[in-house]
This record gives sequence, structure tokens and C-alpha cells, in this order.
Amino acid sequence: MAGPVQSIERAAAILRLLAGGPRRLGLGEVASSLGLAKGTAHGILRTLQHVDFVEQDAATGKYQLGAALLHLGTSYLDVNELRSRSINWADALAARSGEAVRLGTPLEGQVLVVHHVFRPDDTLQTLDVGALLPLHASSLGKVLLAYGSAPTGPLLEAGLEAYTRHTLVLPEDLSRALGEIREFGWGAEVQEMVMGEAGIAAPIRGHGGLVVGAIGLSGPIERICDTKVRPQPALITLLREAARAISRDLGASRW
Repeated sequence: MAGPVQSIERAAAILRLLAGGPRRLGLGEVASSLGLAKGTAHGILRTLQHVDFVEQDAATGKYQLGAALLHLGTSYLDVNELRSRSINWADALAARSGEAVRLGTPLEGQVLVVHHVFRPDDTLQTLDVGALLPLHASSLGKVLLAYGSAPTGPLLEAGLEAYTRHTLVLPEDLSRALGEIREFGWGAEVQEMVMGEAGIAAPIRGHGGLVVGAIGLSGPIERICDTKVRPQPALITLLREAARAISRDLGASRW
């Protein structure tokens, strides 16, 4: 029987490397991490880029997983399964944080809210399940953009719509925000979609570390943020713990 094909093994190793990290990687980083010559790594990356399994950031030249691979990686996971695996953790997060919880996945250039837990108090609230949120103006959407679960190209081509005076409408501002999300592991919106409201979100990962959705807390700005209009650290901690728990249930071994 024929033995393993070395080029495919190397391509798989590169994809695992990109899936396992929280940020984009440069050619030198990929080559050194896998013990490959730069020319070899570059050739494989270019081929993976050609079939949309890898994307290269135009500004930095660094690489991340492409939308085509992400779609393949999440094909096993339908919305109902994601929701069913998340319900208990989302309910617990709402109870512990005292805030509303939403779960989102990408859908045709927007964020589809697939689960919503009301804030556990007696205030009047509207169920958001089935609602579509803008990618660039919601914390859920920015997390999906940051980790490649939703492509940025079509969004930038269409133009970034301003919902409030705080909405990120310049590509460079959005790019900076997405970089910070990859660095810190969570994202925020502060009056970017609705004045007086704020939200924070964290990625949910499946097998191989691929981001398959996002979970977030949302509410009035004075509840989500501190007096300096920064998201409260205690809420961020609770959110990230819930995201990790859901990710583990979905088979993300690195969590």
C-alpha cells in the first residue's frame, strides 16, 4: 500500500497550527513552528490560500484559517445542536451575572441569535431569538469576524453602516478592534448599535479549536461597564468561563 503523502501531512500540520492559536501567524512563525523551510511553507500556504482554506491579511501578510475550511469544520454542527449544548451554561451565566445572555452564529453576512436568556429580574424584555445583528456593530459579530467565522471582505466592500456615532465605520478601526479581540480572547460593543446599551462576547469553539459561534452578555451600559465605560472584569471572567465550558462540551480539547 502507498505510504502517506508528505505534502498533505504538512498542509494538515499548518492548518492545525493556525486553528490552535488565537492570532494570525506570519510565514516565518509557521515555518519555524513546524521545522519547514520558508519556501516549502510558503508554497503550501499559497496552495491552501488558493482553495480558500487559508486567508492572508493584506495589511500584515499574516495567515489565518479561511472561510471555506471553517464551513467544512462546522458542517457537523447545526444550530440546534449548538443551542442544545449551550442552554445549561447560558442559563447559569445569566443567573451568575444578572444579565441577559445571547448566543450567535454567522448567517449571510450577519449574526443570527439562536438562543436568548432574559436578564433574571422583573424588567420588560423582548425575545431576540431569530434576530439578525450587524457583524461590525455587535460584540457577537465582532468576535465571529475576529476568528474568521464570518468573512470581513464582503462587509468592507458593502461599507460599514453607522448605527450610532460610536459605530466603527473605518476599516482600520475595525481591523484594530478585531486584533484586540484575538489578543485578549473577548470583544465588546459600547453604544455601537444602540445608544445606552453595551455588550461583551467570547468565542465558542468546536473540534480542532475552530470558532463555531459566540456567547455574549448585553444590557444597559451602566450595568455592563464601569464608571470609565469599560466592560466590568467580573463579567468578562464569568463570560469566558461559560464560553470555555461550552467549547469543551463541543469537543474543543484545548479548552
